[in-house]
Amino acid sequence: MTIKLKSKTATADEIALQLTEAIHTHRLNPGAKLREDEICDIFQVSRTIVRQSLHSLQHKGLVTILRNKGAFVAKPTLKEAREVFEARSLIEPAMARAAALRATPEDVAFLEDHMKAEKDALDREEVGEALRLSGDFHVQIARIADHNLIEALLAQLVARSALIIALYWRRRNALSDSSSHLGLVNALRDRDADGAEEIMKGHLLDLLMQLDLRDSPTGPVSLKDALKK
Repeated sequence: MTIKLKSKTATADEIALQLTEAIHTHRLNPGAKLREDEICDIFQVSRTIVRQSLHSLQHKGLVTILRNKGAFVAKPTLKEAREVFEARSLIEPAMARAAALRATPEDVAFLEDHMKAEKDALDREEVGEALRLSGDFHVQIARIADHNLIEALLAQLVARSALIIALYWRRRNALSDSSSHLGLVNALRDRDADGAEEIMKGHLLDLLMQLDLRDSPTGPVSLKDALKK
């Protein structure tokens, strides 16, 4: 997806949104330095606005700000990676069960369209966008389950998962395996709470098993290149 910089002065939220997209689509990799002066030049804004955007991303767990060193795209350790997926494995099966009991035909249709968008992104070889959509699919399950607090928590865990996958996933072509999401949609359509719970458990276990410490991504030439690609 091409990011178009606007001629008007960007807000802190707009900058945070574009940085988030660059992180989620792996144009900015874990550990990448986010220079305030460079962001100021790219967006033609003050340091105050840039700092607001970086602090908002820090709150979401996407950015780490170190005293006297600056801001960096968060770089989860392998221990943190396992903790994130273990937390998801505790939360999401229950959300899948609740969603199966509450899903409407409109919810099922929405998820089917969501899966199609993910497949289309893969067909275009936009792996980062497909990953973002895949993660958001899980957040939508929590929305359908009607658990607002868990939905907000899961959105943070999914965002963190995108960084973890950028670092540690050893089988990126697993994104093309949509059978688990399809199984979840079918379970929601059939109001099969037990089936939805078991499919989610297996799906998250499979994701966890793909973690591999040996992977280490390379970063873009510059922050400007990452944002304008």
